[in-house]
Amino acid sequence: MKVLISGGTGFIGRHLIPRLLDYDHEAVVLTRSEIKARELFGSSVRVITDLNQISSDEQIDGIINLSGEGIADKRWSEKRKQALIDSRISMTADLISLIRRLEHPPEVLISGSAIGFYGCRTDDLLLNESGQVIDDYTHRLCQNWESEAHKAEAMGVRVCLIRTGVVLGNGGALAKMLPAFRFGLGGPVARGDQWMSWIHIDDEIEIICMMLTHNEFDGAYNLTAPEAVTNETFSRELAAVLSRPCWLRVPAVVLDLMLGEGSDLLVKGQNVYPERLLKAGYKFAYPDLKTALHQILEPAD
Repeated sequence: MKVLISGGTGFIGRHLIPRLLDYDHEAVVLTRSEIKARELFGSSVRVITDLNQISSDEQIDGIINLSGEGIADKRWSEKRKQALIDSRISMTADLISLIRRLEHPPEVLISGSAIGFYGCRTDDLLLNESGQVIDDYTHRLCQNWESEAHKAEAMGVRVCLIRTGVVLGNGGALAKMLPAFRFGLGGPVARGDQWMSWIHIDDEIEIICMMLTHNEFDGAYNLTAPEAVTNETFSRELAAVLSRPCWLRVPAVVLDLMLGEGSDLLVKGQNVYPERLLKAGYKFAYPDLKTALHQILEPAD
């Protein structure tokens, strides 16, 4: 398949594209930085910086939409919140416009979303893909993002929406946590009873690749491991793998000063369950946190 990937130089994308090439797919990477894409992937991919570089008679078999500004990279001002919206919805709208002008629409659009779809919450409610939502900013962001992607269905395109949790691997969210934990300064956030729904990067990538070629996959899927954990459990497991103490609790007020409203992403959470993936028969390579962390952090023999 010829696959167009937006956001291909991000954390998920830089792991996904080599796997696509392993499966003999042809990758077209849409990026703002051709130099960065070439540094990551060399000449093994075609790099474009504008969707107009794809002609209307070109055959694109699949699209994977991973674009979006980092959700917790900066303090949430109104300007920042709008940038988070624009970077997700505007790019998705541009991809929908591309599909409209293609003479042969792609078979599938796999479009990013997040477990923020269910809202930032303090309850323990187990959330499958039909789970009850809290109508806050994160829910509206993800809902509008998904609604834009759904427009491809009117053009005969199969649409998969990937509601991704915290992705664990070499880089990404874990890389931001590791310095403090390695110095013995890591610990739970606030009360620590908020849920963390996570997924190993290898499972994330394998699921996306599977969705490309398996026509039975469509609609929204929770991309999280079957066993969500509380923030306190996550912190203690991470410290244990690193053989470090876990005693320094991060007060909520500190995160509020750093991230503003965005601190809800860390102080609150979602207890998410990948019901549709499990019913489809997917077997997680890393279903439990301890196994996932050991694989990522312990040196290979």
